[in-house]
Amino acid sequence: MKPTDPVGAPPPAPSFREALRIWIKVALLSFGGPAGQIAVMHRLVVEEKQWIGERRFLVALNYAMVLPGPEAQQLATYLGWLLHGTRGGLAAGTLFVLPGFLAILALSILYAYFRDLAVVEALFYGLKPAVMAVVVAALVRIGKKALRNGVLVLLAAAAFVAIFYLEVPFPIIILGAALIGWLGGRRHPEIFSPPAAAKSEAGGELEAPPVPWRRSLRLLAVWLPLWFAPLALLALLFGPEHLFVTQGVFFSKMAVVTFGGAYAVLSYVAQRAVEDYGWLAPGEMLDGLGMAETTPGPLIQVVQFVGFMGAFRLVEDLPPLAAGLIASVVVTWVTFVPCFLWIFLGAPYIQRLQNNQALNTALSAVTAAIVGVILNLALWFCLNTLFGNLAESHVYGLRLLLPAWNTLDLPALLIAAVAFLLLFRFRTGLIPTLAGSAAAGLLYRMLLHA
Repeated sequence: MKPTDPVGAPPPAPSFREALRIWIKVALLSFGGPAGQIAVMHRLVVEEKQWIGERRFLVALNYAMVLPGPEAQQLATYLGWLLHGTRGGLAAGTLFVLPGFLAILALSILYAYFRDLAVVEALFYGLKPAVMAVVVAALVRIGKKALRNGVLVLLAAAAFVAIFYLEVPFPIIILGAALIGWLGGRRHPEIFSPPAAAKSEAGGELEAPPVPWRRSLRLLAVWLPLWFAPLALLALLFGPEHLFVTQGVFFSKMAVVTFGGAYAVLSYVAQRAVEDYGWLAPGEMLDGLGMAETTPGPLIQVVQFVGFMGAFRLVEDLPPLAAGLIASVVVTWVTFVPCFLWIFLGAPYIQRLQNNQALNTALSAVTAAIVGVILNLALWFCLNTLFGNLAESHVYGLRLLLPAWNTLDLPALLIAAVAFLLLFRFRTGLIPTLAGSAAAGLLYRMLLHA
């Protein structure tokens, strides 16, 4: 921890330009899905810069987790808002999305025109197990901080069983954990309360002023038109039944119900995109997910690939590339504009409640449950990365994912193991680890086909 003065004052707040440099760094290092992205923000903003205290970071994380939409992007927006208000939130949230948008756009174009290019497939082969290692390493680090005692460990385990084996909806898990924390905190506050030291650490918790209700009305008056005006314009230009409008409406609905992160909704998106709308061919959703998992930015950015491919193939009144570009912008817009609305609308109220004992014990339990949910995502990712075939079955109401062991990809497992050691044991940076893994995948594929 950085030294403080005798009364424990936190380090000076960063300038907007200084924070901007960190948000750019976060954006460029935001590989590995939500677990890895959250870990990057924690390392840079809490541990290295100490701009945000541990307790305030967890409050922000809990709030982002219970909102619909990509939790890591909303966490970045919230942290930016804490430091510099609306312009800070806009900068952090937009920069978090921008590298992934550009990367997915470039990969979508390559996929549409050169999907069978061997070198592209080889690079993806090496990157996927490395990203898996990033997720696992980040999960371990976050779990160490959030699971402070055996009760919270059991709560995380229960959340994992509920979502992985029982397929309990994510919002129910969060509500159940909050209820346990609220009731448990009344009887045993020492178990569920955050560490007392967090109240006086660097980036300490400040009293938030009252929030006037007119502020909320002004935000709604600004952000709701921002969200829907482009769709109205597209309907006027191309007609209400045009694919651009259909995609905009579909993904606007998705932005309201995507509780639990990308994996919670991608199966639904894949089914509708393939079977109902014909935007993708069977199996292409996994290719798009591979792009999103191995590029910076939120995993939900895969919806950009869905929109691009659908417009590239089906829009007849524009050149395919132009149609794909427009669809990419439309889908990204309606997916992430609501995220800014949720954060700017609710964050001040969360700040006012952060010193509330009942809320803190409830959020402490929610944090533990979220560790179990992230474990579910990490396990799903590992199984789909390392095995060529998974069989899903239900036994006594329990969902079981059974890998076919004869499809275990040993080279991918080796790349993942080395990447995990580099990240977790030797503290190698994300970019060198990912670059080395991509090179290993390329070398392996070249030797395999030599």
